[in-house]
Amino acid sequence: MGNKPKAQETTPVTLTYVAPDGVHLRADGWGRSTDVPVILLHGGGQTRHAWGDTARRLGENNWYAVNLDLRGHGDSEWSPDGHYGLGVLAADVAAIVDELGRPPVLVGASMGGMTALYALGRMNPEMARSLVLVDVVPRMEGSGVKRIVTFMQSHPNGFGSLEEAADAIAEYRQQRSRPSDLSGLKKNLRQREDGRYYWHWDPRLLQPRDPNALKDYMGLFAAAKAIRVPTLLVRGKQSDVVGEQGVKEFLDLVPHAEFVDVANAGHMVAGDNNDTFTQAILDFLARHFHETVR
Repeated sequence: MGNKPKAQETTPVTLTYVAPDGVHLRADGWGRSTDVPVILLHGGGQTRHAWGDTARRLGENNWYAVNLDLRGHGDSEWSPDGHYGLGVLAADVAAIVDELGRPPVLVGASMGGMTALYALGRMNPEMARSLVLVDVVPRMEGSGVKRIVTFMQSHPNGFGSLEEAADAIAEYRQQRSRPSDLSGLKKNLRQREDGRYYWHWDPRLLQPRDPNALKDYMGLFAAAKAIRVPTLLVRGKQSDVVGEQGVKEFLDLVPHAEFVDVANAGHMVAGDNNDTFTQAILDFLARHFHETVR
């Protein structure tokens, strides 16, 4: 495999992309733009900051990490029609790939993973050079998905303080201790004129308006069968969203895929055990692309 390239120091550059319907998408670019791109797609209700140090470490290790806020999330604009179906999100990714001018590695968690799977398996199998799915498979555990939706639907009137928001998150993510430093939480919340803090995403996300939403989700099984690029599935070992049967079925659909079970992590794998998660991705990329893309 040769000598590993020397890690470089890096700081993010703010990027703006324009979706096919004119929605402006914000991202952070970590590393040299001439290196092989890795597009990071967060889960529903999250922002690009959910990846923790993963984007930074990718940039330091000679990958160009494009850490995206999906439409309706974070600093990206909201859909004017309130549509957030997989086809819409995948079209956004395709537009970014076109602007980059070369196929990236797609890394997607939860909704971001479904978006990546849809884009690569149903739109263009050559859109990406590789795929990493983070705690998402076509057949997910209904109870875990319901728990996520219930959490996202709670507190529609926001929070009176960052402490209130931290308490709500701690109740949901019981396997993690409540952080004492709440400064990072500000990146996931917006403080409105009433002084209250609200989640940094469009609430219409939970009001599906796309008539093809169910069809697109069920189409992920066929999408998985169409995947031909190197693929890695990363699951949080304590996840209540991706079970062992879902993993087995995915590996049957994509027999060349690799699988990593991350200990001490639930559905929010990157946040629960970031060091192990990021190292798994770096090792996967090194095995498949170190000699071919450097």
